[in-house]
Amino acid sequence: MTFQPPPLTGRLTPLEAQALDLDDPRPHPPEEALVQLGQALMTELLDLVGETALKDFQGVFCEALIGAFHSASQRIDREADRGRDEINRLLRDFDASEVADTDLQAATARTRAADVAALAADLVRDAAAETYRAATGEVWTPWRGSVRGSRVTAAQVEAREAVRAMKARRQQAVDPGYAVVAFRAAPGAGTPLDGGRIFDALNWALETWPDMALATCGARGGETLAISWARQKRVKLVLARPDFDRAGRAALFKANDALLDLEPVCVLTLAASLQPHPQAAERPFGPALNLAQKAAERGIRCVPIRPAR
Repeated sequence: MTFQPPPLTGRLTPLEAQALDLDDPRPHPPEEALVQLGQALMTELLDLVGETALKDFQGVFCEALIGAFHSASQRIDREADRGRDEINRLLRDFDASEVADTDLQAATARTRAADVAALAADLVRDAAAETYRAATGEVWTPWRGSVRGSRVTAAQVEAREAVRAMKARRQQAVDPGYAVVAFRAAPGAGTPLDGGRIFDALNWALETWPDMALATCGARGGETLAISWARQKRVKLVLARPDFDRAGRAALFKANDALLDLEPVCVLTLAASLQPHPQAAERPFGPALNLAQKAAERGIRCVPIRPAR
């Protein structure tokens, strides 16, 4: 039995619009079906291992599933990039012959088909990742590279790539830009009280800069909560992960330099939990204090997160 998609009514989704351009008689699954697939795969996996001895490794299984579709998207993307290189070569050497025209049309069709396939993989990946977050509170992020945004979630980019893009825009004298809000928090700042105040601060920032991007280092605790907020609000996320291989113990502080290189309009910090454990004396998180100090030296607005009055 062949798959028959429902008739297209109303406004086309990005995937449907790109699929129509392919002039392929075979149908593409609609976005809604791909999202449901990602949700179903993750739900099935969580249900299967959640009440078994494998639960201790649940995160590994879930992240492997999400990562599989991310790897598929990247692999198809590389194929599309090779197709674009081929198109450029054919255009450069185009001699108006029938053979050259046929080759150009075939290369264009293959490249467009790869773009649609990569978008389909992104939709499944993002739906699975969101289901994982909703069920466990854990946020999936790839260790390296950027993630294209889809209808399910916003884009996530590496800080180094964002800086390179900013420089490229300036060289072209075209800078549509976005307002970067940098955020650092103590690993222990993961309590409900911390989460509420972090969300309050980020909501204030989004209201102040509607085109904001959130830049953070992705550490556990408060920064993981901030990433979760960005996913829910579909705010672009810029990650400046500490490079311990290069910088060693200084990596947590070097990451602050990467955040400040993004030229943020504001820096938010939470150096210690607002609801500390009664039996643990938590020292202020040095990297958060360091970011606030460096921001102040550069004249960047810095807002420490404090308890509600």
